[in-house]
Amino acid sequence: MSTLKEEALVYEQKRTLNITDLDKVDLSFPIEGRSSEDKEGKPYSYKVMVVNGQEYRVPYTVLEEIKKMLALKADLAFVKVTKTGEGKATKYSVSLAQ
Repeated sequence: MSTLKEEALVYEQKRTLNITDLDKVDLSFPIEGRSSEDKEGKPYSYKVMVVNGQEYRVPYTVLEEIKKMLALKADLAFVKVTKTGEGKATKYSVSLAQ
């Protein structure tokens, strides 16, 4: 059994990264649903892709873009996701991964 001090020293805050933090995205990786509350306490849901135990948030607009790409190329395996802007002004673009 560890002490509170020991636990505090090794504690790392759990953080959800964004899919844009990955160099390329493997479309075969599993996606999971999550739910949380915003600053006003309103519930919301979101999707994450789990890679090596780390969660990467997948915006719904990215799923829409990948769906369009798969309609054109059904055997697509990897994409690259980039973003511009911040907060509610964030725009995502999806391209073929190199």
